[in-house]
Amino acid sequence: MACSLIEHKRINTTVAKAKALRVFVEPLITKSKAENNVTAEKGTHNRRIVFKNLRDKYAVTELFSTVAEKVADRPGGYTRIIKLGNRLGDNADMAMIELVDFNEIYNAGKAKKKTTRRSRRGGSKSEDTPVTDTVEDTKAEAASTEEPKADKGAEVEANKNSETSKESEANKDSETSKESEANKESEAKVEKADKTEVTSAKDAVSEEKAETKADEKPEAEAKSDPTDDDAETKKDDNKE
Repeated sequence: MACSLIEHKRINTTVAKAKALRVFVEPLITKSKAENNVTAEKGTHNRRIVFKNLRDKYAVTELFSTVAEKVADRPGGYTRIIKLGNRLGDNADMAMIELVDFNEIYNAGKAKKKTTRRSRRGGSKSEDTPVTDTVEDTKAEAASTEEPKADKGAEVEANKNSETSKESEANKDSETSKESEANKESEAKVEKADKTEVTSAKDAVSEEKAETKADEKPEAEAKSDPTDDDAETKKDDNKE
């Protein structure tokens, strides 16, 4: 398992085996680092110890070449175990063990931390600095503080201009809305007047029709009267 991890940089196994493999592999990776192989004697000694545990010369060469270059800046913790859940067959806890430095996707957004050393002897440097430098620094700071004031004035004027433009736009919108409302009211009044005229014309027409009907009824009655007179004269003749 150690040889396959060094060759493939990532393998899947059970959680118990992954934990045991981490304890076995990490000391061998530490022996392969360049800082532990400065001289030829130390290098051969460490290679023999690693070969005694791995028993694979290809894995040893891979460990002392590519893996040692990647792991050179890491002080420890070369492997990572990620749990994958339970296996379907025997419900065993599965995990993935990988070499941390070979996961380029996980380490893409992380920047390497720079190690800085702080000493207590830094007070002498401030005493050696001349006075002219401090004066120039203060002038530069004053100039940098004055510049934002002008910028603030410009920002205030820009804000005022924007406010006035917004107010003028609001007034224009209100005027246009009032004009549209007045136009709508005038149109409604015109429509009402037209409707009243139409209704008055209809009423006049209906009145004229009623008058003509009333005039036609007496004429019909007058026409019906001569027949009645003829019937009465015939009855009198018969009686005689």
